[in-house]
Amino acid sequence: MKIQAYVVHEANGPYTLEDVELDAPKAGEVLIRNVASGICHTDEFGRSGGSGTPFPLVAGHEGAGIIEAVGEGVTDLKPGDHVGVSYAFDGTCPNCKADQPYYCENFNPINFGGVAATDGTTRLHQGEKDVSMFFGQSSFATYSVAAAASVAKVPDDVDLGIVAPLGCGVQTGAGVMINVAKVDESSQVAVFGCGAVGMSAIMGAAVAGAKTIIAVGGNPKSLELARELGATHTVNRKEVDDVVAEVVRITGRGTDVAVDTSGNQYMMTNALKSLKYHGTFLPVAAGGCIDHFDVGGDIMVPMRTMKGTCEGESNPKTFVPQMVEWYRQGKFPVDRLLSFYDFHDIDQALRDSHDGKIIKAVLRISKQ
Repeated sequence: MKIQAYVVHEANGPYTLEDVELDAPKAGEVLIRNVASGICHTDEFGRSGGSGTPFPLVAGHEGAGIIEAVGEGVTDLKPGDHVGVSYAFDGTCPNCKADQPYYCENFNPINFGGVAATDGTTRLHQGEKDVSMFFGQSSFATYSVAAAASVAKVPDDVDLGIVAPLGCGVQTGAGVMINVAKVDESSQVAVFGCGAVGMSAIMGAAVAGAKTIIAVGGNPKSLELARELGATHTVNRKEVDDVVAEVVRITGRGTDVAVDTSGNQYMMTNALKSLKYHGTFLPVAAGGCIDHFDVGGDIMVPMRTMKGTCEGESNPKTFVPQMVEWYRQGKFPVDRLLSFYDFHDIDQALRDSHDGKIIKAVLRISKQ
């Protein structure tokens, strides 16, 4: 079928709205009419060529919409279902079989390789030329085909514009606190970086009832919002001489868990050093590095753990509906992070994101 999609033809090229041919769903897949899609930094990573995804490509990986058709063998979804779409995985590797799809051994080749999870080929074409998929969905488009395993059913009365960003950035932040760190009422945690993922981590820690939640950032308005979303303390890195000392002062001993969502060397170093004895550092921003990393002094002697993690160890089939339920109960006010744009205003959404005017942009693609 012919659809409209934003196609990027070269590294750092523009998003161009063009006609694209979309294949029908194959076995294990569904066809989705996209209602909304979040915009994530990872989309820009793909557009830049940094992900290695072949051009041309259609980005977008936080889709939400309504099922139009299902392929052979799909029994848990049907036409008319409202759904959120998340990352792709093969379902056959040892980690997937152990119910850890977020650690799929083929996660990167599938999600960044431009192909569908089910058979390793793309569903998008322009004439005789293949167009790469992104995260097995390519939601910057009017319609998408995705593996049913990556699609989560949600209640029909929930705004799909709220659901869309849950599929990647929000579940990464919330999941890193709930699924990875497993914080509880005794936990003292710090979140470095107050963008969409950082704010989601703060909300996740609040849902878990963490004793102390410290937001570290440099934007006073963002830090104020962090308080409203559940942070018990804030630290403006531009106003204190020693961020680590301030975190230790607040907690009395350092944090049990420190999450960095910025990828900034200064922030990551402070996050690591702010941990208590035997604390855990969870970096979730790709591409960051620490030039002066002291394994002995910062990790071994204080018996700390640094753990790489993906998608907040979230299984979208269950975790996306769980976040929706928290939102409906008023425990997870993700709507406070979101700014909505018409599908044709993607460039404005990107400018506002880059300029720091908004926290999280969501495209409205069609009516719910």
